[in-house]
Amino acid sequence: MNKKKPKILITEPIPETVIKHLREFGDVTVGEKGLFQSEENLLEEIEKFDALLCMLSVPVSESVLKKGTNLKVVANFAVGYDNIDITAAHSLGIKVANTPDVLTEACGDYAMGLLLALSRKLKEAEKYLRNGNFDGWEPLGFLGMELRDRNLGIIGMGRIGQAFANRAKAFGMNILYHNRSRLDLNTESRLDAKYIKDPIKLAEQSDVLSLNCPLTESTFHLVDTDFLKHMPEHALLINISRGAVIDEAALAEALHDNVIAGAALDVFEKEPGVHPRLLSAPNTMLLPHIASATHRTREDIGMLAAEAIISVLNGKDDNEIPNLITP
Repeated sequence: MNKKKPKILITEPIPETVIKHLREFGDVTVGEKGLFQSEENLLEEIEKFDALLCMLSVPVSESVLKKGTNLKVVANFAVGYDNIDITAAHSLGIKVANTPDVLTEACGDYAMGLLLALSRKLKEAEKYLRNGNFDGWEPLGFLGMELRDRNLGIIGMGRIGQAFANRAKAFGMNILYHNRSRLDLNTESRLDAKYIKDPIKLAEQSDVLSLNCPLTESTFHLVDTDFLKHMPEHALLINISRGAVIDEAALAEALHDNVIAGAALDVFEKEPGVHPRLLSAPNTMLLPHIASATHRTREDIGMLAAEAIISVLNGKDDNEIPNLITP
């Protein structure tokens, strides 16, 4: 008799190559887009499954984990995992994995793209042309910030922060950073980066400030009204980390009041919701969480999550499970 295949829930459509790979191993169910962003919907279904491959937007709470009596592994289709109750998972013996590394280069490219578009007012200029207002070259039209010799402050100098720093350095920017722990001297030298212990001091010195940090108790609403007041009036803010690192109401007011000159945001505290005052803020780019949106990267993310699931369900030791999050 054939061994019963494990049941795997993928909470919404992902690259077909990943789904096909998992179907060679288990009985795979793929949810509709957004269906399992509801904890109630997840609670109704989770006890059927041995493995969960989920998005960052899926609330894998203690209640969900306890209801998942057959659940052996949760693999997040993301670097972050603040949507998962890690403590509860470990106490229940459920393995948790994420997908670092594979997003690094795509996110580094994207952060640089946001900076170029924001600093040179590309969105506004294109809208101006499309609206039929372009009637000839203007010497004072859409003047922006030249990046050479400007200070780029990075909060969170992990893999993605360093990838962005490498790109910005090629544009002649000076790299300043704040991190939970200082980088080793060799890495600082390679990036030509200066460590600033106090994030407020970093804000004061940054022409551009990029958020590349995880969401923790210390980074929740790190960028608030007081923080923004310490930034130069010409400064630009970029966030591709987690939405809740910014107090969005405070940022919206700062943009409307010209406390800072602009912002480019790829993430939001209550996705897919966006603070309404941000929608009308000047010199603001708002993007729908697409920093890792390349064909190669999204497939790599899925495959990494799939391999973690297969490894756990095959009974491999913890040291053989890709990107296992340990207690």
